[in-house]
Amino acid sequence: MNVGFVGLGNMGSRMARNIVANGTAVIGFDPVRENVERSGAVAATGLADVARRCDVILMSLPSSAVVEDVVFGPDGLEHALRQGSVVVDLSTSAPESTRRIHARLARQGARYVDAGVSGGAAAAEKGSLTLMVGGDESAVEVVRPVFALIAAKVFVMGGPGAGHTAKLLNNFLNGINLSAAAEVLIAGAKAGLDVGRLLEVINASSGANWATENRFPSIIRGDYLEGGLTSALMMKDLLLYVEHLRELGVPSLHASGPVAAFGVALHTDRGEQISNRVVDALGDLAGGVRLHAETNERKPES
Repeated sequence: MNVGFVGLGNMGSRMARNIVANGTAVIGFDPVRENVERSGAVAATGLADVARRCDVILMSLPSSAVVEDVVFGPDGLEHALRQGSVVVDLSTSAPESTRRIHARLARQGARYVDAGVSGGAAAAEKGSLTLMVGGDESAVEVVRPVFALIAAKVFVMGGPGAGHTAKLLNNFLNGINLSAAAEVLIAGAKAGLDVGRLLEVINASSGANWATENRFPSIIRGDYLEGGLTSALMMKDLLLYVEHLRELGVPSLHASGPVAAFGVALHTDRGEQISNRVVDALGDLAGGVRLHAETNERKPES
């Protein structure tokens, strides 16, 4: 199986490295040449080159608009795809766009699988991601051996778009947990509580969640776990969730909190920083509160 990879940024490069480390060559394309080199992939000359050479093509891209351009643009994948090839979207994309791409590629004899990713940069580094997958069963089976190189858990959620729907629902809870926990710990700090002790209480009680258990133990030591989802991408995911619920006819009564919190992060020039730094955006609103000594901050990964 010849594997292609388009989009070799923070997440894509880590996934590609795991595939290469397990003995499978990757034909990679990214507009930033250094990203291709960092991933261990063999550089493609362009998208058409990836499509011509590969049976399976993975994409890890920032938005549905970019995904559609990569697939359908003037130099896009669709113009050179092999019959029966499988294109896998590992991005956080709009389910409606995903279903549209699936239908169009199917008419050309290619297959499309949506695979929402969870676990962040740390899990991508270890090859222990969780995947939420949608698509035709036969196409999913073709790419299972590749999924095994990047993920510890693979959940097939249904037909085209089901994986990306599950991803949006999960990411919304991620946004709520992170922003709400940030607010609570800032309040605890301003009330004079020991935030480490408060975090222990929360994690032994009913308020425990992924953010309090897996993020804030590092954040309160000044380690923001750099390299993961940025606040700008978190905001993009939150708005995709709200739009999807509008399409479903489901009220979104809890979106205002995380949207406001990450909006503050964006408007204080933290959009391209890891979403964990939303805690500092909220801390600024509370009068400059920090959960750690500034001198303890770890430098971002290069």
